[in-house]
Amino acid sequence: MSQEPVVTIQHVNHYFGQGDLKKQILFDINLEIYAGEIVIMTGPSGSGKTTLLTLIGGLRSIQEGSLKVLNHELYGASREQAVEVRRHIGYIFQAHNLLKFLTAWQNVQTSLELHEEIAPEEFRPRAEAMLKAVGLEHRVNYYPENLSGGQKQKVAIARALVSHPKLVLADEPTAALDSKSGRDVVELMQHLAQEQGCPILVVTHDNRILDIANRIVHMEDGRLAVNTPVPAS
Repeated sequence: MSQEPVVTIQHVNHYFGQGDLKKQILFDINLEIYAGEIVIMTGPSGSGKTTLLTLIGGLRSIQEGSLKVLNHELYGASREQAVEVRRHIGYIFQAHNLLKFLTAWQNVQTSLELHEEIAPEEFRPRAEAMLKAVGLEHRVNYYPENLSGGQKQKVAIARALVSHPKLVLADEPTAALDSKSGRDVVELMQHLAQEQGCPILVVTHDNRILDIANRIVHMEDGRLAVNTPVPAS
């Protein structure tokens, strides 16, 4: 495992609201995530898991503390700097957030369009190759309304991984899936992301997928309560 962390979080606090309504959501968060590892974050609803995930992903501004992603400090970062970091992150959301008016391959292509170094003529071949990798080679021209929940989530995973991200963030990726589809999805994430040498941080309530983790961190009332390495089987 690499000695240089991909994510370094030090003394991060976060608040919602202003004045009398101001409420602290995260308390003194410290965490490092290294290349090639899968970290699962558990904890009850409202404990701050998704808030922390959005901070790591550069989707919210850091209010207090230090948060470095890919050697870029996000505290005090400009919008342009945050966007640059986000280019290298693959996001997988519970709601998969596919664009209804685009086919499967076109949805995957949207991730490639963020990268100026990728030639436009490579978009479709890369998108179709990634859909084949997730087992959807026969669904490349389907619109989301004609895909099952598991297939939509696989399109979302293909979109997250097609540009070879340096970090994958997944928020409840199996919540809406049955047991088999959920297992397929996490094994796919595990295989493809490890193949690409990139770490994955997964927020989940799904105890069925804990076995893929190298490490499990537990969030309780806005604090990281437990940081448990998983013994090698």
